[in-house]
Amino acid sequence: MLLIDCPFCGVRPELEFVYGGQAHVARPHDPAGCSDEQWAEFLYWRENGKGVHAERWRHIHGCGQFFNALRDTTNDHFLATYRVGEPPPAAALERAAGLSK
Repeated sequence: MLLIDCPFCGVRPELEFVYGGQAHVARPHDPAGCSDEQWAEFLYWRENGKGVHAERWRHIHGCGQFFNALRDTTNDHFLATYRVGEPPPAAALERAAGLSK
């Protein structure tokens, strides 16, 4: 079973979490002023590359909090988890850069 380290509760089994999409996607400041194309891009356009990916997760069967994670999609390993609003941990980004070489 995959274990995920919730930044609020600690390590828990994968079954307690739900994937929430790509992390660090900023909502437009003026949604009413967006064109249909800009709004569609915000809603639907996401990166879907192979390798390390910043994702949003929610601990639904625990604290209920959202958090961000760096996960390698090639092997499903979590490199780091961190609270929403915080930058990704530098050490995890360095490891991710080493994996992409």
